[in-house]
This record gives sequence, C-alpha cells and structure tokens, in this order.
Amino acid sequence: MIVEKVKIIINDAEIVSGVLSSPEPSKDSQTGIILAHGAGADMNTPLIAFLANGLCEAGYVTLRFNFPYKEKGRKAPDHQGKLVETWEKVFEYFKASIKPLKTVVAGKSMGGRVVSQMTGDKIIEPDGLIFFGYPLHPPGKKEKLRDAHLYSIQNRMLFFSGTRDSLCDLNLLRPILKKLKTVDLEIIKGGDHSFKLLKSAKVTEGEVFEYVLRKTIDWLQSL
Repeated sequence: MIVEKVKIIINDAEIVSGVLSSPEPSKDSQTGIILAHGAGADMNTPLIAFLANGLCEAGYVTLRFNFPYKEKGRKAPDHQGKLVETWEKVFEYFKASIKPLKTVVAGKSMGGRVVSQMTGDKIIEPDGLIFFGYPLHPPGKKEKLRDAHLYSIQNRMLFFSGTRDSLCDLNLLRPILKKLKTVDLEIIKGGDHSFKLLKSAKVTEGEVFEYVLRKTIDWLQSL
C-alpha cells in the first residue's frame, strides 16, 4: 500500500488536505473510491480511516479528505454551497489524478448526504454511492425527510443503517428505498448513527467495522 498526503485546491482561498491510498501495482483496480467524513468528525475518524485502508488492501484506490471547516479546526460545518464546492473539486481532482474507469463516492452522514444531493442535481456523475449512516431526518423531526433528491439518482446505491439510528428511522427508510432503483441496504443490528452498539451486545467496534468493510467490498465487486 502506498499512502500519500495530498493538498486539493478548492478555490483561491481554500485548500484542503487529503490522504490518497493506492494498492500495490499488482492489485491495480479499475474502481476508485472517495470517502467523506460526517459533520462532527474529520477524515481521520476511525471508521473512515479503517475503511480507506481496508479498501486499499482489497485493491481499490481510495481518497479521504477534510472539508474546509475541519481543515481550519472549526466545529460548525461549512454552509451547503461550500460543502458542494469542496466535493466537486475533490471529485474532479480524483478523476484527473487517478483516472479510474469507475468512481464510487461514499460518505458518513453529512458527507454522504451532500454528495447524494449533488448526484441528484447532476453536478457530478459517480458510478455508485455508499452511505455509512444516511441522515434521513434531524433527530426528533421525522417529518422533515431528506429523501426528495434520492428519486432522481439512477446510480446504484448502498445504505448502511443502525437499528438505533436517531437520524434514520428504518421504518421510514425502507419504503423510500423500495421506490428507488438498484439499492441495497445493510442493517447494523443495535447500532446507532455511528454504528456503536450497546455493551450488552458483546460485539467490538472492530468487529462492526470489519462487517461494514466486508459488505462494502462485496457490493463493489458486484458493480
């Protein structure tokens, strides 16, 4: 595995950091994956870093990156326009630098929501989307669904969702997914929005991460 720290120019005033992980030449992949973090974390959050390394070891070139607010050490996320601009520039950078035959975009919570909205609006055209905890609605506000743009997406999608996720009621998500094309759903039994389980489950965080990685690789191999 070759791991390289990169800088990606977003605009005249913004540059963000990224980590590009490439497999050994003998494992050269035709599919590349971009991973975005959620609102409360950065590109080094355990799940994102674990998935980037695991996917690279499986033969996929991966790029994880920071949004500008995390690059500056701030807690509050950037406004939607800047999040979209960042995703777009990172996508363009990856396509130009790696030139993969297929590019899959993936994100934890906010990172996945933003890129799904961009895909629905035809701002970018990935070959697949993966959501590690899709924020279908704000906590306690299940009437405010973030689903309208999903119906415009023609690409294959993979959703991971915990049964205790306060931002994604499965009873609301399942009927939405039934209306979409080529969608897969993986359930993290007992998991919350970050896939954390109760101690009584006697399942380690590492085991959950391994499950998510294995199912992600299985899905990628079916593209």
